[in-house]
Amino acid sequence: MPEIELQEEEFTSQITFPVFKRILGLLKPHWRWLVGFLLSIALTSVLDSWFTYINKGMIDQGIMQRNTQALYRLAVRYGVLQVIQAGLVFGFIYLAGVLGERIQYDLRKATFEHLQDLSLSYYAKNAVGRLMTRVTSDSERVADLMTWGLLDVVWGVMNILTATFFMLIINWRLALIVFAMIPLLVYVAIQFRKKILLEFRETRRMNSKITGAYNETITGVRVIKALNREEKNLDEFRELTGGMYRASYRAAWLSALFLPTVQFIAAVVLALIVWYGGLQALNGALTVGGIHAFVSYVTFMLWPVQDLARVFSELQRAIASAERIFTLVDTEPEVKDLPEARPVETLAAPITFDHVDFYYEERKPVIQDLCLTVQPGETVALVGPTGGGKSTIINLLCRFYEPRRGAIRIDGRDYRQFTLESIHQRIGVVLQTPHLFSGSIRENIRYGRMEATDAEVEEAARLAGAHDFIITLEKGYDTEVGEGGALLSTGQKQLLSLARAILAQPEIFVMDEATSSVDTLTEALIQRGMETLLEGRTSFVVAHRLSTIRRADRILVIEDGRITESGTHAELLRQRGHYYRLYTQQFRHELEKRYELRRALA
Repeated sequence: MPEIELQEEEFTSQITFPVFKRILGLLKPHWRWLVGFLLSIALTSVLDSWFTYINKGMIDQGIMQRNTQALYRLAVRYGVLQVIQAGLVFGFIYLAGVLGERIQYDLRKATFEHLQDLSLSYYAKNAVGRLMTRVTSDSERVADLMTWGLLDVVWGVMNILTATFFMLIINWRLALIVFAMIPLLVYVAIQFRKKILLEFRETRRMNSKITGAYNETITGVRVIKALNREEKNLDEFRELTGGMYRASYRAAWLSALFLPTVQFIAAVVLALIVWYGGLQALNGALTVGGIHAFVSYVTFMLWPVQDLARVFSELQRAIASAERIFTLVDTEPEVKDLPEARPVETLAAPITFDHVDFYYEERKPVIQDLCLTVQPGETVALVGPTGGGKSTIINLLCRFYEPRRGAIRIDGRDYRQFTLESIHQRIGVVLQTPHLFSGSIRENIRYGRMEATDAEVEEAARLAGAHDFIITLEKGYDTEVGEGGALLSTGQKQLLSLARAILAQPEIFVMDEATSSVDTLTEALIQRGMETLLEGRTSFVVAHRLSTIRRADRILVIEDGRITESGTHAELLRQRGHYYRLYTQQFRHELEKRYELRRALA
């Protein structure tokens, strides 16, 4: 899908030092675990090379000289060191797991906490899937680099260094031949890894497109058949699958060629070692055990070199993941508390929109010079065409966004002087598309006030008109609602959302087209719940069905970000303006529906 494709394109091929330094900083709080981790890896690597050196002694001092005591002594030493190494291997694997989980925990905690602070505008600009990637796979990739990747680097480097040390002790001339091989192996490995990574990226990118094509074809099958698009879709799909096949083929070919190339270089070096080492042995400058040790050390170096090349490729991807995480964490909320902000004591006060302008994009105004004062306990309804600015006014009131110009005042004071938390705590919102969380009905209602008792939860459900349908369910208030409330109807979710708002006991209540997608019976239940909830509270109601707002203290018609009409239901009908036309059209439509229903029943 496009979103997945975007994620793949975000990978960078550059390793930037500032980002890498910041990644290393993630290890600082866990330095004790890190020290133990690194020491256990380093000692394991030393023992790996030491075992080969002991084998040399067993061949030269024991087997070649038929010295059973020396052979026994070296074998016991070998066995003891093997036990020690087993303990060290257990240690670094355990420490790697702990360190990785701690880093992931820190990253996920930091990103999740910051997501709670970010403004609504950030979520409007960033898809959910991208944010989920930051918290899950990106943090996991960075943690893996700093544990298993670090393990491979330390183990590989230490193996090369310790093998080099022992080879110099055995025969420095022969060691120079081996050293000449290492830069060539590293270069070949890195070049192969780069090309393989590029092909795998292309494969994933094409796979994302294919997944998107599958999804669109299946979900849009009726339109496809109606427009006779089958052949055209097949041609497009063949092109996509052909591109993925070619990229996969190149990746498989390069992967298959990589190991034989490395082994060929190693084979050439081994041949030189055996040839030159044999000459040295004939001259008495090298033993048979020494030649065997050199062959073992060369073979021993192959895997670290390959691992280092693999880690280099993974480092590129981890840098990209870290950049995405750090970009999120460094994002400043557009709406945040001022340093001198203090909690608001009450929202039961006059609320004034003082010459408010707002836009989401510059030069595209949504609200223009809005002036409005709402008294405590007043119910204000907002109506008007789609895109006129009704929901934006609500978002500004709730301080999800802030005015670009002008101010919103609470009892004469700019609401930016108060903390966001204290404002949000005193506002209850019921949206057009209600959102429920996984869990029971009781838990979802209690989300409005976590300390509420079961009796208070049930009382809120009664006031909202939700109690009657809840008790008909098999588990009543303990019924699971499913992800997003998927096991309930839209109307039932709306009633639970209303109960949640009632339980919160807000001082200002906001209802944003909450009855636009429910049937008439559910609308009547919501109406009754609203009457209870709105009593004595300042309230803002965005309405699609005008029948729900006839009792509002004031109805505002919002067009192009401005108030074009204002008054009670009766006053606006007498003006015969935009509201009159909207209401009569809806009223006529309802009469026609009733007439058709009666004819059908007759």
